[in-house]
Amino acid sequence: MADFKPLSPHLPVEARDLAQALRDLLNGMAGYTLRRYAARRNRDVGSVSRYFNGTRRPPWEFVIDLVTDLTEHRGAGAPTVETLEHLRKLHTAWEEKGARASPDSGVEILTQQLAAADRLSRVSSAQSHALGEALADRQHRIADLEVRLQLVEADLARATAQAEEETPELARLRHEVDQLAAKLREVEGRRQAAEERCALLERQLQALEDVQEQPLDWLPPAREERGPLPRILVVDDDEKNLLVMRAVLETLDQEIVSVDSGREALKALLDHDDFAVIIMDVQMPEMDGYETAAQIKRRPRNRDVPIIFLTAMIADPEHIRLGYAAGAVDYMSKPFDPWALRAKVAVFTSMYLDRGRR
Repeated sequence: MADFKPLSPHLPVEARDLAQALRDLLNGMAGYTLRRYAARRNRDVGSVSRYFNGTRRPPWEFVIDLVTDLTEHRGAGAPTVETLEHLRKLHTAWEEKGARASPDSGVEILTQQLAAADRLSRVSSAQSHALGEALADRQHRIADLEVRLQLVEADLARATAQAEEETPELARLRHEVDQLAAKLREVEGRRQAAEERCALLERQLQALEDVQEQPLDWLPPAREERGPLPRILVVDDDEKNLLVMRAVLETLDQEIVSVDSGREALKALLDHDDFAVIIMDVQMPEMDGYETAAQIKRRPRNRDVPIIFLTAMIADPEHIRLGYAAGAVDYMSKPFDPWALRAKVAVFTSMYLDRGRR
């Protein structure tokens, strides 16, 4: 039998039932340990371990693979319809009742965001390479024309007409070089921003992975006394959203300041300049999130405070672009995943505390 650790008593019943069913299947494959089975399927042993421990919901294809492998190991025919139906019910029950109480959904969200940032980085790198080649070509042609003009100037009486023809061409090429250089700087900026978002999302994923190993009622250890708690500014015109976000973040070691408008957010930033992160809704009356973020970034004392945009529109790539252009460093869609939001806030708070120690 596989060497499993006892299932945590803090697991939801849906997670426990599915994990136990998976354990029963693997125990039916004599001689297979958890690590050996992960190697057989070329999967990360840490992820497979969490599937069998009930701390992460496995994808349905993993369950099918396990049933297929057990059937093959025993030399039997296809798995019974009853077996598959039973496993499907357990898997669906966790999806409907357990997924929201697990950080697994947050991992999926952050992984998708990391993939998007990685794609943007690769596209920007390709564009940068192409622009660099075009720039080098124009610069080479300028150098060639300059040599030819120097030769022409050595005998002005004989080559005045040729010089008059080639001087406009040189001006045109120099203009093209200026344009290509500007585009190259723009693309390099996008690539650098995408790389920074990749690094940030990787830290957020690591924070969420660390939480997954803890029981559901786990709380962080008491904070050592280092002065005032870091402040989190939450901006949303809907009081219900403010209450939900406060409930999600209240177990973190931070002071939460919540306001219901962009103007109130600017006032709060006048009162305090030590906010670790700002969580801001985009769709607000009078002054929306974009305008509020732009106002914040114009203030020298606040321009470095990271802003997370939280909105129902942000899944649209155009709104994501507008959010980054307005000064946001991160975003989340409504309805938001509480685990993903906690991971993002925890990482920004950690970065804020690290800056304070320097």
